[in-house]
Amino acid sequence: MTEVALRREDGTVVCERCLLAETALTRMRGLLGRRELPSGEGILLKPAAAVHMAFMRFPIDAVFLDRDLRVVKVAPDLRPWRAAASRGAKAVLELPAGEAKRRGLTVGDRLIAG
Repeated sequence: MTEVALRREDGTVVCERCLLAETALTRMRGLLGRRELPSGEGILLKPAAAVHMAFMRFPIDAVFLDRDLRVVKVAPDLRPWRAAASRGAKAVLELPAGEAKRRGLTVGDRLIAG
């Protein structure tokens, strides 16, 4: 998987080491098998409008993005064996639980990969 940094339009870093999961296999695998997701790391599932936490070992923040990588919904502290979705989402950024709040991510923010 390719790794990129994600920033807001104002240059504020949202995720220093974000893995891009753009194939069916990498999206299916996601974070399964990992014991944790350290601060500064994440995974961008694209395309995706929903996530499930089946077999996961830790909670995450799920940030739903439209085709322009604009935040349309934040599902904070999504626990194992739960699911979340957002109408209109084209991608989902998975971050460590609490990271979206720490980074000040809100609906309407636009992210840039690079």
